[in-house]
Amino acid sequence: MKKILLGLSVLFAGAVLVGCGKNSESKEAAAAEDTTVKLGVVGDNTDVWDDVSKRLKEEGITIKYVKFTDYTTPNTALADGSIDANAFQTEIFLDAYNKEANTDLTPIGLTVIAPLGIYSDKIKDVSELKKGDTVTIPNDATNNGRALLLLQSAGVLTVDKKAGQTPTLADVTSNPLELNIKEVDAAQTARSLPDVDVAIINSGMAVDAGLTPSKDAIYLEPVSDGSRPYVNVIAVKKENKDKEVYKKIVEAYQTEQTKKVIDETSKGSSKAAWEDFTL
Repeated sequence: MKKILLGLSVLFAGAVLVGCGKNSESKEAAAAEDTTVKLGVVGDNTDVWDDVSKRLKEEGITIKYVKFTDYTTPNTALADGSIDANAFQTEIFLDAYNKEANTDLTPIGLTVIAPLGIYSDKIKDVSELKKGDTVTIPNDATNNGRALLLLQSAGVLTVDKKAGQTPTLADVTSNPLELNIKEVDAAQTARSLPDVDVAIINSGMAVDAGLTPSKDAIYLEPVSDGSRPYVNVIAVKKENKDKEVYKKIVEAYQTEQTKKVIDETSKGSSKAAWEDFTL
């Protein structure tokens, strides 16, 4: 009888161990799945994130890129859960999107500040602009206003101060050269260069078009305390902002190593934003 009981005990213990083993394996599998993060980016240049991804891989976090060609879809994808996070936009752009789409996407970390630039295939300086010349600027609300403020900074036109950081063409109070300002999708600004006199292009779009902002722009946006709204961020859904995996991603990004890669790949055109600004 004792032998039978002993045998049953061994079988029971074995079953428990097998069950625990299976539970452990399933937990490990689930954990492995949880550490794959789908990151939305705009454009083809992922040099900085490639470096960050290598370091995150050592911590068991895999970054899977989901690439977009416009500035609206990455937020739509984040809101509907198609991606887990995105890193492509300024905080002011994110705020405008949340307001318009009634979403609560949340910034969890600063990445870079990338100055907007004025580019041209026809002139070497903004002072060479002539009456009636054509200028293309991004048509989304925040980059549109930022472009007009850049033209004001370059001494080309004046906008109403009451418009704040997001002026529109209706807020232009002085345009002495009677520039023909055409609003196009941000992705089309670089492509418009052969057909216009100057184009205002976001740094990422310029790099994707083979331009080096610090070298090829005829005028670059000054970076100052007033540039805070134009700092780029990593964004997630609000309910996910405190998840450990996202904290680790921010920590891995905001390092001296990342700063070095930013400097090298952008040739000084972009700056590590977390050094000068806080979230």
